[in-house]
Amino acid sequence: MERPFIPPGFDPPVGLTTDLFSLEPLGPEHNERDHEAWMSSIDHVHASPGFDDDPANGDPWPVPMTLEENRADLERHARDFRDRIGFTYTVLDPSTRDVIGCVYIYPSTHQTHDARVRSWVRASHADLDGSLRRVVSSWLASDAWSFEAPRYDGPAS
Repeated sequence: MERPFIPPGFDPPVGLTTDLFSLEPLGPEHNERDHEAWMSSIDHVHASPGFDDDPANGDPWPVPMTLEENRADLERHARDFRDRIGFTYTVLDPSTRDVIGCVYIYPSTHQTHDARVRSWVRASHADLDGSLRRVVSSWLASDAWSFEAPRYDGPAS
């Protein structure tokens, strides 16, 4: 029998706060700030590990989209979170609450890993990429999560 993505009864964390950023579940309430963040940083996001895939291989995101299309995407991420099939967190500046990035935690297609993790930060906050990767990697390895072998796309930071 295949292991579920997360065990029944497990409650995924509702967020994480550090001095540099805070994470909270991504939802439609973040639409305008989220849309502006990645639309202003498409080239930077494409250069981030996990988003540099060849669009011909089926992973072209990010591509320009309307605010309405973005809202539909955020609603899907919120449903995934509610249905416990994937967990997307918005990365917020703790003082301004501006969206400065995103973290995606979904089942891995690799048999040796139980979760695939990707993240991006907006170009204007590129200096936070390594800190975000280190903090999220530690968080995923902690008792806050039930993963045994998550795979964070890209080089170890």
